[in-house]
Amino acid sequence: MPASRAQQNRANGPPLSWRLRLTPTISVLLASAVTLLPLAPGAPLLPPLGLMMLLAWRLLRSDIWPLWIGLPLGLVDDLMSGQPVGSAVFLWSAAILTLDFVDRRIVWRDFWQDWAIAAAMLAVALFVGGLLARSGGPLDLLRLLTPQWLLSLLLMPLAMRLVGSLDAWRRLR
Repeated sequence: MPASRAQQNRANGPPLSWRLRLTPTISVLLASAVTLLPLAPGAPLLPPLGLMMLLAWRLLRSDIWPLWIGLPLGLVDDLMSGQPVGSAVFLWSAAILTLDFVDRRIVWRDFWQDWAIAAAMLAVALFVGGLLARSGGPLDLLRLLTPQWLLSLLLMPLAMRLVGSLDAWRRLR
């Protein structure tokens, strides 16, 4: 049975524009919204999933967002996570600017370099965010945040894999 003209155009035409534009942003916002779940660990163990998705999207597809995207996404993350307003705005904007600088210096990267870049970004973001959110010595903060950073480091390949799958879906015709 022949397919209708609308089905043929959809199958052979360009990807849907809403999928192209909204999938990265919605995935970062949903990852940030995980902090709204009623979890009560004794120490900070939940990785910064929104930042991990932002880094994964930026490392995989450096051309989908403008440089200022860290500001609104960071603001939403601050409002959802309960961090001091402006901490994620600053850290996410700084991460996007740093990744832009790294993209200009290192043109060709592989998975291991992306993982190392994400690990360094996550370590700096967690430590500076911890300094902004709480008073205390840096050594205590480092001891407190190391398990969270290690868990983030182990989950980063999964975030990159998820972003790769979402990117393939969003470009699907």
